[in-house]
Amino acid sequence: MSPLPASPRARRLTTAIAAGLATAAGVWFAAGTAHAGTVSGTLYRDPDTAVARWVAANPNDSRTAVIRDKIASQPASRWFANFNISTVQSEVSTYVNGANAAGQIPVLTVYGITNRDCGGASAGGAPDLNQYQTWIGNLARGLGSRTALVMLEPDSLALQTCLSSSDISARDQALRTATRTIKAANPNAKVYLDAGHSTWNSAGDQAGRLVAAGVADADGFFTNVSNFNPTNSEASYGRSVLSSLQGQGVSGKHQVIDTSRNGGAAGDWCADDNTDRRIGQYPTTATGDANIDAYLWVKPPGEADGCKYTAGSFQPDLAYSLASSAPNPPTTAPTTPPTTAPTTPPTTPPTTPPTTGPTTPPTTAPTTPPTTAPVGGCSATYQTASFWQGGFQGMVTVKAGSAAITGWTVTWPLGSGQQITQLWNGELVSSSPTVTVRNLSWNGSLAAGATAQFGFLANGTPNTPTITCTTR
Repeated sequence: MSPLPASPRARRLTTAIAAGLATAAGVWFAAGTAHAGTVSGTLYRDPDTAVARWVAANPNDSRTAVIRDKIASQPASRWFANFNISTVQSEVSTYVNGANAAGQIPVLTVYGITNRDCGGASAGGAPDLNQYQTWIGNLARGLGSRTALVMLEPDSLALQTCLSSSDISARDQALRTATRTIKAANPNAKVYLDAGHSTWNSAGDQAGRLVAAGVADADGFFTNVSNFNPTNSEASYGRSVLSSLQGQGVSGKHQVIDTSRNGGAAGDWCADDNTDRRIGQYPTTATGDANIDAYLWVKPPGEADGCKYTAGSFQPDLAYSLASSAPNPPTTAPTTPPTTAPTTPPTTPPTTPPTTGPTTPPTTAPTTPPTTAPVGGCSATYQTASFWQGGFQGMVTVKAGSAAITGWTVTWPLGSGQQITQLWNGELVSSSPTVTVRNLSWNGSLAAGATAQFGFLANGTPNTPTITCTTR
């Protein structure tokens, strides 16, 4: 598969951005029950990706474990960007059939419109819009009949500076037709149109462009592709776009957000030359927001933007930079929060979290000594796994005492200015002024001396809290 093009949209990003992450699969907030959008299920992890091939070919590379555990293990979108009318149907059906066989949801990024990228680093696409519609028709015939998420033409609406008014009208018509063609071929396909990102066009302007391009026939819009804006900024922008759409008579639409590189950013857009980036929210359909259908990795992490390296080529140094200080992904998590706790724990617990820690230890000693574990009790040890300007990742290890336990609760006082934004492998019961985390159904029963671990992301400056574990 040839290198994937990179969206140019983020070139408008030139100022520092702080880390901003939203609700994830397996994240529970004390404010209430998490809600999802209109999509539920597990996203497809394609075994034949550039990162998967690199990991398989480089088992002894010092970067491999981090890239494998934090990037290759995750679902990302497959880009269909090579304009070939005769092969696109088989390319799509092969990918979609693989997802269907796995019982998972494929994510496709369709990137072949005429005058793509306004002739920039990712130039290409169909020679004209008539041939584009033929290509789209063949692509649609490969989608099958099950749920598939289709990101239709990044940049096509947010980036129009090279188009005349007649060109814009023709593109709008092409996108309306493409949306209808895809929906007619597979009514279960979810089609999303381009809405740029929160630091590009205004919400009102972008909503007008979406309406002109036929968003009424689509399922919604995507934002932040190949960009670094925090998830909370994109969600806020999405709400404004939705409000503007409703003002123009279009309702019932949803947003998806590309979180592949927005776990922290600073400096200019060209990530090829910037190593201060991190992967953001892990892909999930359990967004905790009724307006947002999914957090996706539309831009596969580690694939270049065309600044220092060829656009779309996989670069392990970029992948390692994105992943090395990022939190480990949740090991397992339901796609929607359970309404009641299971009556019995699973017979086989989920795979234990990866043990790979940060490659560079914090500059301050973050580990607290374990609390004394009485017979039948438990102890807890806290460690700051990584930190950055304005935020940090904490990991807590719970250990049973000299007798088995059936459940545990960990508490600690929240430091000044700290706020937990994400938590996995535990239930966040309360977060202010004292954090309280309880076990989930599968990691509460521990044999004598056995351990369980949960992690979290937080805003603020890390400290060394006094942490307490009790059994229940």
